[in-house]
Amino acid sequence: MEKFVKFDGLVAPLDRNNVDTDAIIPKQFLKSIKRSGFGPNAFDEWRYLDHGEPGMDHAKRPLNPDFVLNQERYKGASILLTRSNFGCGSSREHAPWALLDYGFKVILAESYADIFFNNCFKNGLLPIVLPKAEIDALFVLTEQTPGFKLTVDLERQQVVRPDGHVIGFEVDPFRKECLLNGWDDIGLTLRHADEIRAFEARRKLQQPWLFA
Repeated sequence: MEKFVKFDGLVAPLDRNNVDTDAIIPKQFLKSIKRSGFGPNAFDEWRYLDHGEPGMDHAKRPLNPDFVLNQERYKGASILLTRSNFGCGSSREHAPWALLDYGFKVILAESYADIFFNNCFKNGLLPIVLPKAEIDALFVLTEQTPGFKLTVDLERQQVVRPDGHVIGFEVDPFRKECLLNGWDDIGLTLRHADEIRAFEARRKLQQPWLFA
């Protein structure tokens, strides 16, 4: 997993409450268990005018001009600004995979569904909870300012606006340590690789019949 320390990114506003995981990545795209390749289908039903299915040539699909992420000014956005209860619905891990593959590194919202929130951290996506007043102000600034960017400093737990205004945020210390070091569940396990090998070697000596 890529380390997350400090990040500057273009902000895209998704001004909706209760965005569920089926909207983030529709169910027909859940056949693969690879973590990559889901970006073109993120928000598929809102993003395109036709019905999406696996294997389609997305370059030939008609885009929905009314969907905010299709606007030219938000191309290349890596910070998603949204509202409350983001990631509700089913507990599919494909949702953070799709957002990451699209290019998002950070989500700013008033609240999240618990399972989605946990899955984000496990996959290197930083979901930040901010007060409604700060979210409202960011929506205004994003819509009024083409190319609006923010700096997210995980080590200091700060979101910094271009005008210097600093917004602090809370994050679980263990999750913070994992993101700063790029440790997913596999990475955490591999930190104990020497102990695991030593245990396996002892077990072979003590219980050789298990390895016959």
